[in-house]
Amino acid sequence: MFKRKSLITIIAVAGIGAAVTACGGGRSSDTAAATTAANADTSLSGSIVIDGSSTVAPLATLAAENFQVQAPNVSVTVGTSGTGGGFAKFCNEETDVSSASRAIKPEEQAECDAKGVKFVELIVGNDGIALITNKENTWATCITTAELATMWAPDSEATTWQDINSAWPAEELKLFGPGTDSGTFDFFTKSINGEEGASRTDFSPTEDDNVTIKGVEGEKGGLGYLGLSYYEQNPDKLSLLQVDSGSGCVAPSTTTVQDATYTPLSRPLYMYFSEQATQRPEVRAFIDYYVANEASLTKEALFVPLADQQLATAKTTAAGLAG
Repeated sequence: MFKRKSLITIIAVAGIGAAVTACGGGRSSDTAAATTAANADTSLSGSIVIDGSSTVAPLATLAAENFQVQAPNVSVTVGTSGTGGGFAKFCNEETDVSSASRAIKPEEQAECDAKGVKFVELIVGNDGIALITNKENTWATCITTAELATMWAPDSEATTWQDINSAWPAEELKLFGPGTDSGTFDFFTKSINGEEGASRTDFSPTEDDNVTIKGVEGEKGGLGYLGLSYYEQNPDKLSLLQVDSGSGCVAPSTTTVQDATYTPLSRPLYMYFSEQATQRPEVRAFIDYYVANEASLTKEALFVPLADQQLATAKTTAAGLAG
């Protein structure tokens, strides 16, 4: 039995050059180009099944593509059912790995325990939740957490931007965000409204962050929230709001997320491996590959790298699995 620890999210693909069924899609990898076919390990074979968070998908996709170059005989598939949906499949023994944008909940762990599914928890990176607006929105550049609560509270009656801040115009408010199976939804509602799942329901929910991007892009009064990497892939289409939680306006960035000054919307990202899966050499090789290349992968995928202590924990976890 392995001790549960924290690392960050890693994810995989089905075949070299194949499209990964992950929200946000794959991107060409400079890191993969550096990993030549001459270094491929053809002795590894088997398959790895991953499902879960759409936020983690871009990082997972990149890691998967690069790992496929190194281990071409390993088939890795990835799905994006959302963090909650991913845990449901994981605890039902349908997957080997569950990616998550929040830690597993007690009730989810109880479900895994009931099925005899034990796991190793890894923190694989850090992320900030980005608040995105339409490019035509010239009135809002910073929003307070109190204003966000007015906007997103379960009993909110705000229908225009002016209802949030009297200095803003009476432009109709159009809200977009993740669905209820998303870890981002859970984290945001707890951070802003004080309780997981506490949210107004008259917004456009989706498990596909690209749908949120298109929704906000098409509505002058649009606002949405999603993982920072999705904004960083689309800065020409969207504007980014700063957040004031009482100490002034702060924009999400590598620095402000890693040092947690972008509060309260900074968070770690996770991957959960079933202990049974970690007995297989291809799964351990995937973990080892990610830990060894974490800095370049998170940078290229536009995520925030692990802090020194997080990386040390990840290395200790990987070494323990190998032992």
